[in-house]
Amino acid sequence: MVKKSSWLIVGLFVISAGLLCSMPQAMAETLSYKFFLPVTQRQVIPIGDVEGHGVGFLVREGAVFLENGEMAWGKAVVLFDMIKGVGPFDQYSTLTFQDGSTIITRTKGTADATPTGVSTAAKWTGEIIKGTGQFEGIKGTGTSTAKMLPPGKDELGGKSLGEGTLTYTLPKK
Repeated sequence: MVKKSSWLIVGLFVISAGLLCSMPQAMAETLSYKFFLPVTQRQVIPIGDVEGHGVGFLVREGAVFLENGEMAWGKAVVLFDMIKGVGPFDQYSTLTFQDGSTIITRTKGTADATPTGVSTAAKWTGEIIKGTGQFEGIKGTGTSTAKMLPPGKDELGGKSLGEGTLTYTLPKK
């Protein structure tokens, strides 16, 4: 009796494993991109505890070039707490594609700067929090790095030139 029930359990396990393996799984996709995002808005409030400490926000807007040949409009809202351009930041970014579909991410990162406070680089990671249109129901993560080009005359801040990758799944249609 014990032998028969053992074979029955093994048989059920094999059948269950076969069914689970044959079910279609959502495959993770990646989307790599490059971007150029100048500062379009900026507000910094000095804290006064140490030289160059400021808290504020900025908005970057510009072109995003996708590895598949598409282009999108990028908008990033950045909240920061930095000393002479160095420190952490939180960022909400929206990619708007030519068909009107969007991907919205929330990321956290760090920025580096020269000793005089000129931003030089940044890196960030985070998650995709929403998608619309062809990206409805998207789930995933993202990472990016950027070099900061110094601001030109009458510009609000440096220009962000970088690249990133989104890794995501979409629900089955």
